[in-house]
Amino acid sequence: MTTALRHDWTREEIRAIHDLPLLDLVFRAAAVHREQPDPSEVQVCKLISIKTGACPEDCSYCSQSSRYQTGIDRQDLMDKCAVLDIAKRAKESGVSRVCMGAAWRSAKDNEQFDKVLEMVREVTDMGVEVCCTLGMLNESQAKRLEEAGLYAYNHNLDTSASHYKSVITTRTYEDRLNTLENVRKTSVTLCTGGILGLGETIDDRVDLLHTLSHMAPHPESVPVNILSKVPGTPMENSPDVPFTETLRMIATARILMPRSMVRLSAGRAKLSTMEQAFCFMAGANSIFSSETKSMLTSAVPSPDYDQDKAMLELLGLAMRPPFKGDKHPLGCKGAKEGGCEDHEHAHEAEAVGVK
Repeated sequence: MTTALRHDWTREEIRAIHDLPLLDLVFRAAAVHREQPDPSEVQVCKLISIKTGACPEDCSYCSQSSRYQTGIDRQDLMDKCAVLDIAKRAKESGVSRVCMGAAWRSAKDNEQFDKVLEMVREVTDMGVEVCCTLGMLNESQAKRLEEAGLYAYNHNLDTSASHYKSVITTRTYEDRLNTLENVRKTSVTLCTGGILGLGETIDDRVDLLHTLSHMAPHPESVPVNILSKVPGTPMENSPDVPFTETLRMIATARILMPRSMVRLSAGRAKLSTMEQAFCFMAGANSIFSSETKSMLTSAVPSPDYDQDKAMLELLGLAMRPPFKGDKHPLGCKGAKEGGCEDHEHAHEAEAVGVK
């Protein structure tokens, strides 16, 4: 029996699922997850910060905001060859999705955006999925990214509509939803989720899940991020998020959106292997990995490729290939062997979709 897709979940239903006895909740989510064609597959993703710091937004959690002294140096848009080199090494390590993030409030129709389009085309042509997070988009920009071959666009809602203004004041929740609507007018898939630990209540988390699960179709990707407490930001002393609360969000998201990828994203390094195993059992089927153990824009270390390969092997999980069940957007002929060897150590980022 296959779980039917629903877009009419009530807040009361979502809260009742979220509050189930923990093992019952995980069991129910695991049963839904086992309906996936390949429930033992986990997609390994790589995030590259292609433009770092000096963001004018005041997101209370973000190391890249120009409002806070976080020790992050501003870096202009990366050279395309550097991005291609990182993407090439990531693919060789089993990564099947490369996410490129720029610390912009919104994309501008200028030379930098044109360069990002070139990066999208060439990384896609390597034979990996490409996701971008570039801030707010208008309809024309979304269309240009589609034409360049973009596979996914990340734009997190972060939290509930009512709590959002307590975290960010320089843009509105409606701004976020408008960008998601512009992306939905193209064939680019949606990657949108939230961050746990922003001072939200359980009701806020339920409201976020309510918003996501009412989207038709559901977002193809739903990241569940755990706050990385960055010194210098207003949230540097926020309480830790108990693991059980993370597990409940993953399991509830899996039940509500049974066909979506549920991505265990920022903050994963805080979790033990067995805690991550519970997340995979409850429906998480994507992680972010790195070629180094530390990340420029995060306050915590990140698991590296070798560490993650060992974990997946231990748990009997396999790496998901790119474009699973989809036609390659640009008719990829296979990976190109090129690259630019003079950019061995370009800057990178851990947290996914924080813009």
